[in-house]
Amino acid sequence: MQILILYYSKGGNTKKLATAIAEGVNSVEDVQAIIKNTAEVKKEDFLNSAGIIAGSPVYFGTMAAELKKIFDEFVSLRKKMENKIGAAFATAGNDTGGKETTIFSILQAMMIYGMIIVGDPIKATGHYGVACVGAPNEEVKNNAKLLGIRVAELAKKLNKDS
Repeated sequence: MQILILYYSKGGNTKKLATAIAEGVNSVEDVQAIIKNTAEVKKEDFLNSAGIIAGSPVYFGTMAAELKKIFDEFVSLRKKMENKIGAAFATAGNDTGGKETTIFSILQAMMIYGMIIVGDPIKATGHYGVACVGAPNEEVKNNAKLLGIRVAELAKKLNKDS
């Protein structure tokens, strides 16, 4: 089973966070993370994934246009994405830079796709998703791994009879 970690990263911090999330996904038996940036992702990546964890830097309090474009262009897959797991992450340049609103913008798109939305687990922060300012430090990387584990384990539970 695969989990897609989709991201847009201009400066590299969002990619670093995506990599940490992938470590968590890959630590779950029989689940594999595939990491794709917005320039690489294909519709098949969406269809072949039991879950998507999408991330973006904060751009005016919302997801980057490059990530939004993917959700817009792949809208024909909407009915096929129903009941897959969705989660989000964000990076910012400032403490008050709109990380949560950016995560919400990603989760909103996933809800419209009919996905089952999860935040990060209670043993991480218990909030909407993982986020950081600048490059992720060790605590944020650990929270990212926990989010990856949560999505992978839930996807396995939901797909155990498939």
